Amino acid sequence: MQRRGALFSVPGGRGSRKMAAGDIGELLVPHMPTIRVPRSGDRVYKNECAFSYDSPNSEGGLYVCMNTFLAFGREHVERHFRKTGQSVYMHLKRHVREKVRGASGGALPKRRNSKIFLDLDTDDDLNSDDYDYEDEAKLVIFPDHYEIALPNIEELPALVTIACDAVLSSKSPYRKQDPDTWENELPVSKYANNLTQLDNGVRIPPSGWKCARCDLRENLWLNLTDGSILCGKWFFDSSGGNGHALEHYRDMGYPLAVKLGTITPDGADVYSFQEEEPVLDPHLAKHLAHFGIDMLHTCGTENGLQDNDINDIKPRVSEWEVIQESGTKLKPMYGPGYTGLKNLGNSCYLSSVMQAIFSIPEFQRAYVGNLPRIFDYSPLDPTQDFNTQMTKLGHGLLSGQYSKPPVKSELIEQVIKEDHKPQQNGISPRMFKAFVSKSHPEFSSNRQQDAQEFFLHLVNLVERHRIGSENPSDVFRFLVEERIQCCQTRKVRYTERVDYLMQLPVAMEAATNKDELIAYELTRREAETNRRPLPELVRAKIPFSACLQAYSEPENVDDFWSSALQAKSAGVKTSRFASFPEYLVVQIKKFTFGLDWVPKKFDVSIDMPDLLDINHLRARGLQPGEEELPDISPPIVIPDDSKASDIDESSVMQLAEMGFPLEACRKAVYFTGNMGAEVAFNWIIIHMEEPDFAEPLTIPGYGGAASAGASAFGATGLDNKPPEEIVAIITSMGFQRNQAVQALRATNHNLERALDWIFGHPEFEEDSDFVIGMENNANANIISEAKPEGPRVKDGSGTYELFAFISHMGTSTMSGHYVCHIKKEGRWVIYNDHKVCASERPPKDLGYLYFYCRIPT
Repeated sequence: MQRRGALFSVPGGRGSRKMAAGDIGELLVPHMPTIRVPRSGDRVYKNECAFSYDSPNSEGGLYVCMNTFLAFGREHVERHFRKTGQSVYMHLKRHVREKVRGASGGALPKRRNSKIFLDLDTDDDLNSDDYDYEDEAKLVIFPDHYEIALPNIEELPALVTIACDAVLSSKSPYRKQDPDTWENELPVSKYANNLTQLDNGVRIPPSGWKCARCDLRENLWLNLTDGSILCGKWFFDSSGGNGHALEHYRDMGYPLAVKLGTITPDGADVYSFQEEEPVLDPHLAKHLAHFGIDMLHTCGTENGLQDNDINDIKPRVSEWEVIQESGTKLKPMYGPGYTGLKNLGNSCYLSSVMQAIFSIPEFQRAYVGNLPRIFDYSPLDPTQDFNTQMTKLGHGLLSGQYSKPPVKSELIEQVIKEDHKPQQNGISPRMFKAFVSKSHPEFSSNRQQDAQEFFLHLVNLVERHRIGSENPSDVFRFLVEERIQCCQTRKVRYTERVDYLMQLPVAMEAATNKDELIAYELTRREAETNRRPLPELVRAKIPFSACLQAYSEPENVDDFWSSALQAKSAGVKTSRFASFPEYLVVQIKKFTFGLDWVPKKFDVSIDMPDLLDINHLRARGLQPGEEELPDISPPIVIPDDSKASDIDESSVMQLAEMGFPLEACRKAVYFTGNMGAEVAFNWIIIHMEEPDFAEPLTIPGYGGAASAGASAFGATGLDNKPPEEIVAIITSMGFQRNQAVQALRATNHNLERALDWIFGHPEFEEDSDFVIGMENNANANIISEAKPEGPRVKDGSGTYELFAFISHMGTSTMSGHYVCHIKKEGRWVIYNDHKVCASERPPKDLGYLYFYCRIPT
């Protein structure tokens, strides 16, 4: 039973004592001005520390500041107290204990647990037969650590009581976002944990579904209690229906239903009739298995048909099993560097990229290596600081603090239960994802995304939030030399641009098993016509050398501006490396568009090498006998800004329905002058590989300067010259000009942060020798050696070794699942969301993004 007196205790052996109500009031009086009641719009973080992944489940619990409503683990609460002077915190702790056993050895009968009152986003099964859960809350006053047990209505001042109740009853801060963003998470249905399922022998076939009360074959919902398949209402997903699923609920009272055709290994659309809203079912896999549905081998389609109805289930089944190494007993890995990331709902693209990123020493040093300084100099709200959240994530992945093997007693218990499946909880990147996806129309959604696009988005953020003179994303940066030859004059132009990954085309024409592919396709079509089982999948086998050759082949350019002709002309473009990066990221361009504009994925196997040599792709510059095109700029056509608010939204939506990012569609329609979806589509095809492709549209006069993505990845390089007026302010304080410029460049021209940077770098010397950097030029990138902001290009040998790769399962980047394999300590490890295991058969031929590190010469 919760204690209702006021218990004050001081850690360190000084004991505890009870105090009268008046004493409590006197103790709180000095702190009353700092205690606030959460207002509408305030975010109350009571599930996760701002600097670590401590939670109320952690050994030390969690401390919530009663003024800022930020939460801190035991290791970090003192830092916040020293920095802000805030003294009053609410300490939250969830205790987990084994259930008391009855005389026969079984658990005592279940009854409602009144000791659980915290609304936490945790993985606890509060109806577990093995454990009891009890929540504890108390006020703690720093620096003496006085503790006041809660609830304490009789003795606490009214304001404090109201504030405590408001904090305890507050919802997750991630549910207060725009309704279209990922943070507006679906609630877990209250019926999911104890859902009744009838043992009526119903088994759901993989295809051929039809409403049990009418002939509809679309918008069908499977009732998770009795297995009935019935149609939904039209407003569920804008498709037709007669509402028989709702009628069935009213007749029988069975609350949960799942939409057929949406079931994938990542989840499905679940609706609660009783709660009248879409919900989450954490036990969905078990509930579906009751009716013979295996989520791992299911891949849904929009029209309500399973993929095997469109002759696509075998490729996807094979792909899912091979990449995830299903059917192989994988050994779980624990300790530093072996921490998994929980899936927040289609967040595996983020998890895979971050696992690969933090396996790179430069990122480890830049963030985790600077942890004390980054945390000490973090802003008052560290949840809104990129470097703090990157450091928090890196420490969570690399420290081993959240990846500990089960104790011996737990292993014995699992063996006795014949359920030896070691649990790997991993950490939740919820706070990190909330920040990095903020204001981004795609990454802030709950939909699956392209891991390559997120990688470039992350590099953009790293560029914009540099830590001092160190920029870890420089390890990916390289220069591409583009040579364009005019088809009429035969003159050439050489330009350079910055890039961060190598995009390797799939040379389908070079498949080594063409005869086998043709035979498979003929057999597949015959099976489809005669309604016979499909043949075994045959995957195209492409030599890596053919893809590398296709990368270096000339590319036709239809709208090249020939200054010699003073008009647009046809040209031929070839691309080579003007510099080789320290870490080379290779993207296999598996995704394309069919003639019907529908995105599709090449199902190919490419023999990616462990050792890669691309020295032969080194740029050569202007060759003897070549004549350069005169450097005359083409006429500039600027869209009419007065029509900026008149973007043809119908064309935008047509493009968005094809799966393109909404902001990219808006830019395409705007920059093609509202000439229709077809013209805008051509613009998208030309620009879709640009790093800022999905960045929001920014129009001069309507949004100021160019977008952050454009400025960070523009073909003319980076211009990080700080404003002279800010430089003057810093130099007027007695600092050297070189110090001021370096500090401003390192802190994105923020005066306050620049001063912190200077004080944090006493070792800075004016004559520091900086390496090559990129400066902006009107016509091309120019390598400048005039002491720019830091090393920008780390050129060297073009010989590399594979150390990580990210694989995609599914029909397009907008669906499916991502998994990451990383080579650590001489062996391959698979990172599949929160599960981290030693890999037995790494599928290096089925990857999507490959990470290579330079071999020292």
